Amino acid sequence: MKRVALHNLGCKVNAYELDIMQQNLQEKGYIIVPFDEIADIYIVNTCTVTNIADRKSRQMLHQAKKRNPEAVVVAVGCYVQTADEEALRGQGIDLAIGNNRKKDLIPILEKFLAEHKQEEEDAIVDVNAPCDYEEMTLKHTAEHTRAYIKIQDGCNQFCSYCIIPYARGRVRSRRYEDIRREMEGLAQSGYKEVVLTGIHISSYGIDFSKEAWEQGETEVKVKDDGRRDYAGESKLIDLLEKLQDIEGIERIRIGSLEPRIMTEENVKRLASIEKLCPHFHLSLQSGCDETLKRMNRHYTTGEYLEGTKRLREAFAHPAITTDVIVGFPGETEEEFAKTCDFLREADLYEMHIFKYSKRKGTVAAGMPNQIPGPVQTKRSAELLAMEKELSKRYREYYIGKEIPVLFEEEKEIGGVRYQIGHSREYVKVAKKTEENLSNRILSGKIVDFLQEDILLMQ
Repeated sequence: MKRVALHNLGCKVNAYELDIMQQNLQEKGYIIVPFDEIADIYIVNTCTVTNIADRKSRQMLHQAKKRNPEAVVVAVGCYVQTADEEALRGQGIDLAIGNNRKKDLIPILEKFLAEHKQEEEDAIVDVNAPCDYEEMTLKHTAEHTRAYIKIQDGCNQFCSYCIIPYARGRVRSRRYEDIRREMEGLAQSGYKEVVLTGIHISSYGIDFSKEAWEQGETEVKVKDDGRRDYAGESKLIDLLEKLQDIEGIERIRIGSLEPRIMTEENVKRLASIEKLCPHFHLSLQSGCDETLKRMNRHYTTGEYLEGTKRLREAFAHPAITTDVIVGFPGETEEEFAKTCDFLREADLYEMHIFKYSKRKGTVAAGMPNQIPGPVQTKRSAELLAMEKELSKRYREYYIGKEIPVLFEEEKEIGGVRYQIGHSREYVKVAKKTEENLSNRILSGKIVDFLQEDILLMQ
């Protein structure tokens, strides 16, 4: 049987989809090997969120062809979906498979192997056309304690800087019944924690019939022209409430959220879900209202702060994290200063800092006053230093306190063997012991920092 090497780029959704592709290949008898080894088939799950992601996608594809010129090189995912035909043709790609056809990887691949040609219309579809959620089910993952579950795809937000709606299409929510079935299967396989992920999970269920949902059924609302009707409300919190009774799953974690979802009622409901981890990634992008308007973000900094306030009132020391883009077109020194002041006031646990990346086809790409690279770098460095300070202060809170930790792996640090895991807030913790604690939840007292980003349990 042929040897297959896979490599993932990009987000947790991509990682989830690659795990399923690998799972399906193994079940068909293909031999999975590391990407840096000689293989008959190389599969790169590409990303296009930034120019750097594009470049990495091209580099990995070139590396694969260079490693074995006789191999079949398969590019799948977002870069494939957005790149033009000529660009793909010049990169040593034998087979290109866009989004919404990843579940069909094996039949598309085997047809290509038999015929040595690709019918492009079969493998790359218009993600904006009316279509159903691409159902894929994960049975196991490389991680043995935590599993990601994709609950929706696509995004309707169309932020002015973002290429993803063009790569992933409009919102398509996964049926509750299918999510629950996958989650129950993972529980039976021994997973204790699941992470609900998607491209824009705050939109989960806006395409569902309210009447059917209230009757315990999942039904997509469709307009007269066959397209999905997005007039509904988010069913994300409903979904969490429905999933909390699954036996064996002890922790439910959720991915990136819109700040607007943190209403008083919603936060109250979230706080009543015992298995929910108090770890909330509220996407920000800028701490300046003027910049947010140009980004086409649909909230203000005041609304964002109100959401964090509600979470802190409802949960004991919740971990609130975010994304920030620096150097967005038109971002003046004054606007950047407002972002800095806001972030200090928000006092977040972690911040993922990104330099603005110009994406062809987006509104922001045509905006005036594009910020030079050196200015972006300077601003990024300033926020990274702030992030380091705020993150340390958040972790210091736990010194002297007893907390439960899900242990996940063994690691040697400074010649000493530690068991490493995460708290419910996703704070990394180490315990010095020779005992294998993998996939066990144990409580213990935090006594100090082991490293800058790791707390030490007694």
